[in-house]
Amino acid sequence: MQKNIKNLIFDVGNVLLEYRWHDMLMDYGLSAKEANDVGDQIFDNNLWSAMDLGTMETDEIIEAYAKLYPNYADLIRWFITHGELMHVKREDVWKRVHELKEKGYHIYLLSNYSKDLFELHTSEASFMQDIDGKVVSYQIHIGKPDAAIYQYLLDTYELKPQESVFFDDREENTAAAERMGIKSYTITSKEYLLQVLEEF
Repeated sequence: MQKNIKNLIFDVGNVLLEYRWHDMLMDYGLSAKEANDVGDQIFDNNLWSAMDLGTMETDEIIEAYAKLYPNYADLIRWFITHGELMHVKREDVWKRVHELKEKGYHIYLLSNYSKDLFELHTSEASFMQDIDGKVVSYQIHIGKPDAAIYQYLLDTYELKPQESVFFDDREENTAAAERMGIKSYTITSKEYLLQVLEEF
């Protein structure tokens, strides 16, 4: 166990799970470029953030997307309602998380996620058996990189920043954690994550 570190805090998407959203859109029949364009329209939109924050119902979000992008209305409805096709398990990472838990680390989740997709993507994930707690954006209507979500996790589970390490795939999220005093790693690949976890 690394000296003074007791808590390992994980984002879920692109850390404990991979996303195949681009392949999913291509499976629907789009070209690679069209999939990129549609992905940008879906994800770079406040509606996706609203879904993660739990401030709008899924049906409302789908209808709002349909009004914005009528040519892709059916596709976006299909995409949002077929989340079971979106994620890829990282079982080698899950095994490592379990080993770290057995070594005595406390394991927490801190993730931006809608309720439906979070429950779907973690329903068969073994790491859920190893966690000591979680804060997901839809639960408190606050998302990363807002400092309030990090503080909520620290307060809820009485964690000390200097005893905690955070793993996330977005630099703005790890930078926000660092400002809270939490040592953080920006995860760029599964291989890099496994390499970092080896240090623990």
